[in-house]
Amino acid sequence: MAKCKTCGTEAASPRKKWVMAGRADKTGKKTQLEIGLFDCAKCKKTFRSTLSKKKI
Repeated sequence: MAKCKTCGTEAASPRKKWVMAGRADKTGKKTQLEIGLFDCAKCKKTFRSTLSKKKI
């Protein structure tokens, strides 16, 4: 699902997920982002990755 920024190992499922609204574009529509917090099994680092983007 998400790739570790340090070693490149694939992380299967996020430890935590949350939704946030990004900045508005030129037309005034905002982007809704779903962010996931992952733990790498190989190097034990924690990293974030965008799971989905949607215009609202």
